[in-house]
Amino acid sequence: MGIRVIYVMTHDSIGLCEDGPTHQPIEHLWALRAIPNLDVFRPCDAIETAECWELALQSETTPSLLALTRQKLKPSRTSEVGENLCSRGAYDIGPASGKAKVVIFATGSEVEIALAAKAALDKDGASTRVVSVPCVELFDRKSDDYRRAILGDEPVRVAIEAGIRLGWGRFIGADGIFIGMKGFGASGQGEKVYEYFGITAAATVEAVKARLA
Repeated sequence: MGIRVIYVMTHDSIGLCEDGPTHQPIEHLWALRAIPNLDVFRPCDAIETAECWELALQSETTPSLLALTRQKLKPSRTSEVGENLCSRGAYDIGPASGKAKVVIFATGSEVEIALAAKAALDKDGASTRVVSVPCVELFDRKSDDYRRAILGDEPVRVAIEAGIRLGWGRFIGADGIFIGMKGFGASGQGEKVYEYFGITAAATVEAVKARLA
């Protein structure tokens, strides 16, 4: 209808496992992102959530959906709050020190995992850049120059999201590493289910090292 409507969803991933796998929206994020004129936001912490809420309120002709987590997460944005970085759709939340060999794209609760993987890879000499992607739709509307700069040219490209790979090809290419789901979830404690499906910093580091070898 081209009007401002805001949907707030609270069950965004397999982190919600005690209620059973039927509650886990493995395929829903990319299904929602496929809907024309709908901005889908998946913020990684309180700061991104506030920024995404601001963008949803400012949008007069586009409905918005906030996919929020119920997990306990550490703050990922530690810099001083100024510009609404989520308005870019995707941005460097963990810049590389020097020329990066690896770039990791992540959303929501998986940004914390990406930043932990970056810390380990940096320590091992594999300079890594982390990009938070709170809104694919806003990123698609940015200039070609900006999108090329964020996508970068790192030889090892990774996406981390507790959902399906569909759609991440534009970020990591056909040969990129995807850390996520290939089927439906399982019932159990969130952290244990993440470990069971290999959506962890350790699994990310292992996959990257294998590619760099």
